[in-house]
Amino acid sequence: MTMTDPGTTLLAIYDMDKTVTRRATYNGFLLHMALNKSPWRLFLSPLLPVGLLLYAVKIWDRARLKQFSQMLLIGHRVSRDKFGQYLESHADLVVGKNVYPQLLARVAEEKAAGYRHVMATASYRLYVEAIAQRLGFDDVIATDLSTDSSGHVLARIDGHNCYDAAKLELVKGWMAAHGIERESCYIRAYSDHVSDAPLLAFADEAYATNPHQPLAEMARANGWEIIDWREAQT
Repeated sequence: MTMTDPGTTLLAIYDMDKTVTRRATYNGFLLHMALNKSPWRLFLSPLLPVGLLLYAVKIWDRARLKQFSQMLLIGHRVSRDKFGQYLESHADLVVGKNVYPQLLARVAEEKAAGYRHVMATASYRLYVEAIAQRLGFDDVIATDLSTDSSGHVLARIDGHNCYDAAKLELVKGWMAAHGIERESCYIRAYSDHVSDAPLLAFADEAYATNPHQPLAEMARANGWEIIDWREAQT
């Protein structure tokens, strides 16, 4: 199916960190929460390299590292109201200082062509939704956090970290939940990182966006278009 066939659903699926944003957002989110909610937790930050070491030697995976960092700088169990006070201000900071301006023009152009925009990211839905809304995205597929019976947010991932092959499976699950069949849609996918190769291969149009070297090489080998918004920043 092509994008011009009658009845075609047009999807534009974007990774977030270093694709839409210049820098990764997770550490900034943790620091924003710590500074505003519990500044004393910054004294625990020297313990963060312990988690990075355990990840580097493959004792921990990325999900475990994220949970450890969250526990240190935010806490193991936090009321959703506590988060709510700071998610909007964090989103304002990200959109105001950390988004490629070319992204806004790209989204506007695609919206005019009838695309539905989806942010698919390993970052936490908890803070991504406010960012995605400001950027004109229609839907978010992201890593979810567990909550307890009283509604407190826990430093524990609920389900899969939305990364690599798991991201593609979550995208497929989202499509099924919305009644979107692969045969009846036309998909553009954007990412900066080779971990999104499964999603890029799934798309009709794959865009290696601000790619690191391994993805740039993969894009050239597969005939994927390379977009580099970093060039405008130099």
